[in-house]
Amino acid sequence: MYTSPNPVDQASNRGPASVPATHYVDVAIVGTGFGGLCMAIQLRRAGIDNFVILEKAQGVGGTWRENSYPGAACDVQSHMYSFSFAPKHDWSQRFAPQAEIHAYIEKTTDEYGLRPFIRYGQQVVRANFDEHTGRWTIHTAAGQVFVARHWVLASGPLHVPAFPAIKGLENFKGKVMHSAQWDHDYDLAGKNVVSIGTGASAIQYVPEIAPKVKQLHVFQRSAAWVMPRDERKYSALGKAIFKAFPAVQKLHRWQLYWTNEARMLPMLNPWMARAGELIVKSIIRRKVKDPVIRRKLTPDYALGCKRVLISNKWFPTFNRPNVELVTEGIREIREHSIVSADGKERQADCIVLGTGFIVDPRIYMKDFEITGRDGHVLSRDWAKVPTAYLGINITGFPNMHQLVGPHTGLGHNSIIFMIEAQVHYVIQCIKEQRARGADYVDVKPQAQQAFVAEVMKNLEGTVWTSGCKSWYQTAEGINFALWPKSTWAYWMQCRNVVSGDYQWVTCGQVPASRPVETKLAA
Repeated sequence: MYTSPNPVDQASNRGPASVPATHYVDVAIVGTGFGGLCMAIQLRRAGIDNFVILEKAQGVGGTWRENSYPGAACDVQSHMYSFSFAPKHDWSQRFAPQAEIHAYIEKTTDEYGLRPFIRYGQQVVRANFDEHTGRWTIHTAAGQVFVARHWVLASGPLHVPAFPAIKGLENFKGKVMHSAQWDHDYDLAGKNVVSIGTGASAIQYVPEIAPKVKQLHVFQRSAAWVMPRDERKYSALGKAIFKAFPAVQKLHRWQLYWTNEARMLPMLNPWMARAGELIVKSIIRRKVKDPVIRRKLTPDYALGCKRVLISNKWFPTFNRPNVELVTEGIREIREHSIVSADGKERQADCIVLGTGFIVDPRIYMKDFEITGRDGHVLSRDWAKVPTAYLGINITGFPNMHQLVGPHTGLGHNSIIFMIEAQVHYVIQCIKEQRARGADYVDVKPQAQQAFVAEVMKNLEGTVWTSGCKSWYQTAEGINFALWPKSTWAYWMQCRNVVSGDYQWVTCGQVPASRPVETKLAA
């Protein structure tokens, strides 16, 4: 366990004071999901304790705090979906449920002494860089101001729910809830329920609520490739072995890692993906009785082009007499019903929006003003497509580091692995900046352009460019989200900072009237 010699004062957790306070830190971190917590832990390990974690909610956990819908679970194996430096020997099963993952996050936060550094209820609304001091000034909606040498945007891409623009939705008199804002006090028993969307959330909650409701209408825009899920539980003996022999647990983790890496091959080689398609089609034939529904549940695009999902319950759910799969689209929503494109009206007491998240940062960050050096404004620089060097640094925004930024999403392995690689890289940047005596570091435009060009080249000929439309892309069809190579290749690129790809800038004497390196105070 790590304990802070100078714990961050928690005064701002009680709400904004009458006069906004200004706090000075070495590093400000935004978000308490896996990324933000990993960053904080590694800062402490590097001997940097003058930092703060800004969290918009009142608890840690990020997406695993928000998504508590029935059946919520991870689609990456438990032993891979955890920090390599904080293993958990007693995961209950191969793919952990939401509550267990959130409990792991809470426990890790406590074990590494991070609570004193967290400021809850602090949603960041704008940040601007001062070229004269090499500092960022970060403002929150609660009226607090934080001045930081470095800041790390670890809010992640899956935290702003996407609400569909459907005619009449605002007039619906029944219950409406997004899967990421599940109302557990609302009783679905005996209700006529409409579920909109068939993505990663819907394939988990639909099978769970189907036995409870009177009638369930599932509106599907496009079918998903759904692979079988390993539902085995870890035995008491297995957990005991992992606890007594950590090396065995580590070996198990590496076995899972390389198994997942092998899944990259069909994504890079679409001809190999056809074997997986045949497997899923055979499962649909065995699990779904109605041939018409089978056809509707069979995707018409290459496996892997969109996110591949895992479930053993999804296909059998459509054999239930109270479950209807609707593919006609939605014409409008009325006060107590929903009308499909073919004119058929269906009664509804509740509408569940399984419509995912806004992943394009140009949209979910539209009200988040970030101003860098030389007149750079992030919303303007990203007007065409979000780009970043290694998905971490952005030209014109010195000392700003992003975790799980553009070009670093995955379709085959654990994002925690990528986060750890990125955090290591950020620490190296901070260390080299200090060693050089520089005030800030800014990635060169040509370095960022070369990196993005390489990513785009590697995307060519993969399943991700085979023609489907997915959340990996902008509205213009540009894939900005994914890393199109192996994760170990990304890890290698993040081991050391290529100094020549950056500008290392010294501002000169910082005005004495502006305190800089003082510890946080109330």
